[in-house]
Amino acid sequence: MAHQAQSAPKKWTRLLPFLQWTPLVNGSTLKADAQAGLTNAIIVLPQGVAYALIADLPPVYGLYAAIVPAIIAALFGSSWHLISGPTAAMSMVVFASVSSLAPPGTNEFIALALTLTLMKGIFQLVLAGARLGVLVNFVSHSVVIGFTAGAAVLIVVSQLQSLLGLSLQTKGTFLDNGWQVLNHLPQTSLYSLAVGVITLVSCIIIKKLLPRWPNMLMGLAIASGLAALLDPQQEHIAMVGAIPASLPPLSMPDLSFSSISALSSGALAISLLGLVEASSIARAIATRSHQRLDDNQEFIGQGLSNVVGAFFSCYASSGSFTRTGVNYTSGARTPMAAIFASVFLLIILQLFSGITAWLPMPAMAGLLLLVAWNLIDFHHIKLIMTSTKSEAAVLLVTFIATLLVALEFAIYAGVILSLVFYLKRTSHPRIVTILPDTEAKHPRFVNAERRRLPYCPQLRIIRIEGSLFFGAVNHVQEYLQNVLEPNVLIVGNGMNFVDMVGAQMLIQEAERRREQGGDLFLCNVKEGVLRALLRNALLDKLGKDHIFSNKGQAIHRIYDRLDPDICKTCTAKIFKECHIAPPSHSKLSLTKEGAYVTER
Repeated sequence: MAHQAQSAPKKWTRLLPFLQWTPLVNGSTLKADAQAGLTNAIIVLPQGVAYALIADLPPVYGLYAAIVPAIIAALFGSSWHLISGPTAAMSMVVFASVSSLAPPGTNEFIALALTLTLMKGIFQLVLAGARLGVLVNFVSHSVVIGFTAGAAVLIVVSQLQSLLGLSLQTKGTFLDNGWQVLNHLPQTSLYSLAVGVITLVSCIIIKKLLPRWPNMLMGLAIASGLAALLDPQQEHIAMVGAIPASLPPLSMPDLSFSSISALSSGALAISLLGLVEASSIARAIATRSHQRLDDNQEFIGQGLSNVVGAFFSCYASSGSFTRTGVNYTSGARTPMAAIFASVFLLIILQLFSGITAWLPMPAMAGLLLLVAWNLIDFHHIKLIMTSTKSEAAVLLVTFIATLLVALEFAIYAGVILSLVFYLKRTSHPRIVTILPDTEAKHPRFVNAERRRLPYCPQLRIIRIEGSLFFGAVNHVQEYLQNVLEPNVLIVGNGMNFVDMVGAQMLIQEAERRREQGGDLFLCNVKEGVLRALLRNALLDKLGKDHIFSNKGQAIHRIYDRLDPDICKTCTAKIFKECHIAPPSHSKLSLTKEGAYVTER
């Protein structure tokens, strides 16, 4: 069966990646995928409505975003279990990016949200087309954890007025929302608070006692019944309202230059966030399913799902952790499960669209409080805070920025700070002095920091563990200038790359040492480093006879250049050559068996 899955020509599978898995579809897989799809459709019904409320869009837009993007991402993505759709963090960014440009809930607001979605998809396709998906790897995990934790707090604060039955005019910011709610606490509606708390408690209890049951849907059902008893005339408890029973309608984003310009910063940030979100979820599931992923193809699937979705009334989508996890645990075997989930959700939308008219807004707020709590990754936050100061700083800065500044700038702040720490680490490559182990039976070198071994007064052997590029040159040069031994041998097996500035620095250091009667040598140099030295005749300046294939050969050749007078008084004698003959008085040769002989 696996052989059949690869039977399509490679060029077609690149354009139509679903050709790789469609041959695997049979009666058994269709049954498993249909069951997983139905479970997913039931779960996403309350989620889609809740996420649309976070974005301040009509509830039905959350359901549209759970239908079309899921199908496109399944057909053109790489993961067999990832399901795309609206997410809490993505919804929060959409609201933050668009709310300053148009009043929430208006047609202008909706058009701008769709424009943001289209731009997000285009950015993702550009990154995939340029095969720059690797850029996502530079978005630190701490940035994502800090941002989602901050988004969770924002969601909680934004839903407090619905939970308490308040109707407030706020600026939509964390500080203003919190201040307004505190000032209007005496106006809290006990009806609304009771419904919201019951929803939250019901969801938690059902999840604990019946983990496989749709706890959110059941919690909303309980809350709706309670609201009907407490407020049968719907005078004190606000309702979500009915949603139209229709297919996702065609839509047209606002393509004016002013709108595109205003949304460009948010679109780039949301595209990076979406790619990180989707790829991390896909990888997490792939470790359990043992599927080999194509990150670039996954980015294409995410980009297409947003581009197509923007013209079918779908706002920004990404990989959904909840839906993907449920999809895998429900026994899904191919991406057909995501397609089934969309079809079943569409059927439910057609047959039971009026059900949302009975959903209380406080119940949706209670549901979102639970969603926000689940967004906070306490386990990884604890690990990050107790690991390194740099990662902890990235997490805290991103978290605080998420609460206090525009969300897209919070993402940029975290990314920039993580890059600063990354550059700081790479600009200070570890430099280790290594020495021959005089107690070893066979020749081997050890880290001088771990063993108290004697040093040669004329030759220092160091290993640079990192690339020698312009950012690291100053650090390495300062280290070399502090080395008192006249001769230095650099072991280059830890250097993957040397740029022009790094190569020039080696030449300058060699010339400086030659003026002082010493020299600079290299050994175990990688091919890429040699190519860098060959450019512009830099290798000739350093000296081809100053580069050796291994440490033994290097020491053998360098030994004869040492000052014999210093060798006579030296008590270290750490090299084998030291016990055979003094330098310059005889010439040593290395036999095939690895023994030294003296030539006179």
